[in-house]
Amino acid sequence: MTHVHPAAAPSAKPRQESKSPYVLLFIILIVAAIGTWVVPAGVFDKETRDGITFAVSGSLHAVEQSGARPLDIFVAVAKGLQTSAPIIFLILFTGGALAVLESTGAIHQVLKGIARSSRLNDFSIILIFALVFGVLGTTGVVVNAVIAFVPIGMLVARSVGLNPMFGVSLVYLTCAAGFNTAITNPATTGLTQRLAQLPLFSGMGLRGITSALFVVVCIVFLTLYARRCRRNGEQRPVIPVEDATDVPATWRHWIILAFASVTLISFIYGAMTAQWGEIEMTAMFLFMAVGSGLLGRLSASDIANRFIGGCSGILQGALIVGMARAISIVLEHGNILDSIVGYLSELIAPLHPAMAAVGMHISAALMHFAISSGSGESTLLIPIYVPIGDMVGLTRQVTVQAVLLGEGIVNCVSPTSGILMGVLAVGGIPFGRWLKFVAPLIAVWAAICIITLVIGVEMNWGPF
Repeated sequence: MTHVHPAAAPSAKPRQESKSPYVLLFIILIVAAIGTWVVPAGVFDKETRDGITFAVSGSLHAVEQSGARPLDIFVAVAKGLQTSAPIIFLILFTGGALAVLESTGAIHQVLKGIARSSRLNDFSIILIFALVFGVLGTTGVVVNAVIAFVPIGMLVARSVGLNPMFGVSLVYLTCAAGFNTAITNPATTGLTQRLAQLPLFSGMGLRGITSALFVVVCIVFLTLYARRCRRNGEQRPVIPVEDATDVPATWRHWIILAFASVTLISFIYGAMTAQWGEIEMTAMFLFMAVGSGLLGRLSASDIANRFIGGCSGILQGALIVGMARAISIVLEHGNILDSIVGYLSELIAPLHPAMAAVGMHISAALMHFAISSGSGESTLLIPIYVPIGDMVGLTRQVTVQAVLLGEGIVNCVSPTSGILMGVLAVGGIPFGRWLKFVAPLIAVWAAICIITLVIGVEMNWGPF
């Protein structure tokens, strides 16, 4: 069986393969543990309003130092795996389901059609993915679940003769372009505006323009990368029109693909109407695997074996999520996250409104390296930053946008993001190589963030 996970194939460079992202994350974990002994411990008083617990501005106070001991580091890894179980199983079941689906031959026929088609050029493919995943990202329908679609992007890239980096980016970056400027995402924009006492999804005008700019820049970036790959010799595979060894697409293949599509669409509908998440999507992929296998006339044992084989091929990308979560656990238990927030808020308070907005954006970005959860960071920062913004003359809409944009772009470069590290592991892409690749895009996105924040300050972006 052919797996969709390139990393599962034998490596010609075992020395390079050993330098896995686990090593980088473990080094960061040790640094975080050392920080719990060096950074003064402190916590904000917490209060609960409308079922949401958040920090009380000005209440930071010192507490007893709670440094992480060597054993605590390994306990944090175990807890990270435990708390990340829904995402981990989603990744595993994604690999299993796609392995079964691919073994039916249905995907092969469709991707071969894409490779043959002269109408679907590189730009058309990028545009389709950007529109679909940009919308799914900005509405919050596909967030953690983006990992489930990455192997599909890689299959498409392979079918047109492009490398895994392009395939991963085709799904992850287009989704991030929408998610980073979430227009109607209740878990990020909705929650953050609620904490700032703003009307739900208010300020959609400037936020929508920012989101459109992110998506357009992403399309241009991927188009230029695809052209560079073509110049470097990555060409579409030449597939003869008549191939004696080729099995033409049958009605059964189309039924299998229709079944898989309906399954994914059903999850999207459930996510929008019933708040489905990772657990439900994991179940949908298991359902897809069994249904596709039966429609493809595979035996029960063959379905099970291919499913398990697909899971094993993607195991590295699954377990790395728990390692990334362990870093946040160490910082939280060490009681130093609140202290860091307190220091940053003191630096921002005396600044000019425009500079304060940019300062909030930068500090929120820095904090997101430690707090991988956007909603968790908002509940910590917004109660602190809103009073500061009020004092320096920022509208609350600007304060909210500064925090949201800071959280957003860091997701694409943070080694503590379990989703990013999982995506890279699925694609077999080293973290250092990813940083070099995505740096120009992040630089342009960061410039857009700063420009739109300054515009928001100058236009007194509201309603308040």
